[in-house]
Amino acid sequence: MTATVLVAKGAADPSALRLALPGVEITEVPDFDSLPDHAHRTTVVALRSGARLGREQLDRLPILRHVIRVGSGTDNIDLHELARRGITLHRNAHASATAVAEWCLVAALNLARRIPLGHNALARGRHMKDACLGRALSELDVAVWGAGPVGRSAASLLAPFARQIVFAQWPSNPPELPQLPAQALRERADVHVLAVPLRADTRRLFDEAFLTEVAERRPLVICAGRIETLDAGVFLHALDDGRIGGLALDAIDPEHLEQVNAAIGPRNLLVTPHIGAQRTDVRQALDTWLTQLIISITTGSSAAPEHAPLLEVR
Repeated sequence: MTATVLVAKGAADPSALRLALPGVEITEVPDFDSLPDHAHRTTVVALRSGARLGREQLDRLPILRHVIRVGSGTDNIDLHELARRGITLHRNAHASATAVAEWCLVAALNLARRIPLGHNALARGRHMKDACLGRALSELDVAVWGAGPVGRSAASLLAPFARQIVFAQWPSNPPELPQLPAQALRERADVHVLAVPLRADTRRLFDEAFLTEVAERRPLVICAGRIETLDAGVFLHALDDGRIGGLALDAIDPEHLEQVNAAIGPRNLLVTPHIGAQRTDVRQALDTWLTQLIISITTGSSAAPEHAPLLEVR
């Protein structure tokens, strides 16, 4: 029987998948709320961060057995429902880590030199050279919150440029990482790289209390993860009142546009439309991994485990 695979728009090139998988029925869908008539035959779905897969969507896919997250984050997937239904989750937590870390380095250099402030001012007809006196990144201590693939990659890329890199202490951190208790980092760091996954316990983890504790150093804040891991409104106010010296947010999705458009002015603020992993080599690596994984699943060979370092991009 021909396997049926649904691919959410943006997760992969469906034409390339059809060429590589001639015995598999590949259908691209805008999301999992708008499904074709044959969706009930689907055994595999592939998606990125923009498509929601919860109980309501899963109810329309009665024989689904595999969910492939083409990337890392799972905040758009109901993991409890997958487990309850016996559906296997596959993801590649490593392929995009270096690209996101590269964005962190770009953000750190930009904020330290106050380039976003100068750019945002010029775009509004103001020349603010005197306000753009920056600092050398080599004089700054960096705190990394989150020791997953992105956090560790960001630390590696920043290390040659920063004075010191230290991770926030956490029980699951690899013991060889340089670590300090969270309170010590809030008091000492000049740059905070926020690289924690979005979960119920990390939503708005970085809030007013965090800002109060870091304000004395007026640090630069770089959010490499979902914007919901911090209280964006509070951080924008902190940028305005000088409690932080700069702010960089990558995971700006369509639902954040109104808030961001209202916020951008002559500030040391860098915002990008969720482009941390948007690099051609990363996309090629993920496409290859996805194709190989679908072959593995549909031919009955051993499928790759969820958390394996399936493909490293260096």
